[in-house]
Amino acid sequence: MAPNLIIFDMDGVLVDVTESYRAAIQCTVANFTGKQVTNEMIQEYKNRGGFNDDWLLSQRLIQEHGLNVRYQDVVDFFQSVFLGANNDGLILKERWLAKPGHLEALAANAILAVFTGRMRAEANLTLDRFAPGLIKYVVGVDDVINPKPAPEGLVKIVENHRYRKVWYVGDSIDDALAAREARIPFIGIAAKNSPSRKALVEILKHNGAYAVIEDINDMEPKLFA
Repeated sequence: MAPNLIIFDMDGVLVDVTESYRAAIQCTVANFTGKQVTNEMIQEYKNRGGFNDDWLLSQRLIQEHGLNVRYQDVVDFFQSVFLGANNDGLILKERWLAKPGHLEALAANAILAVFTGRMRAEANLTLDRFAPGLIKYVVGVDDVINPKPAPEGLVKIVENHRYRKVWYVGDSIDDALAAREARIPFIGIAAKNSPSRKALVEILKHNGAYAVIEDINDMEPKLFA
């Protein structure tokens, strides 16, 4: 019998990135503008869609303060604080969201994969630290020509194998749109402490989520058997 497949987004789904990617956005904007941006402001942009790329979002927030900074300059500074000199930057402040044994329980009934807006090497740094050997396939933004909300990464994961059922689990409108275009059922994540959570829940439901839960620990393994 063909196996089931659960594909996860990473940020906000498997990993709390408040003190890593979100903090790197704040540090980058502050470096170029001297101004502070809040998590609420960042989430408002995420809820609009089209800002799965945190480098692009950082550049846009800088532009909102009246400055034009080259995209590559934004990327270079962002990476210097996120990765640090030797992968010892803000990436080490990430918090794994799955409770001990939960992903293992899901993996008993399904193959686990990741489609993320991160570079694949950066995704693997975190996955190898928190969940070594559990994720069978990882597709990063550098593996696709068209990033989210395009469905290319999801299609890459499913195209060469037969699965009984497939789900995509994400926390943004871009995740929901990618799943819809790929015709894959979508489970939305809206964390209890997420800024603008009520708006996010409505956005995810409006864009096709058949369920919106607070975190992946609410995914009952028997439902994916």
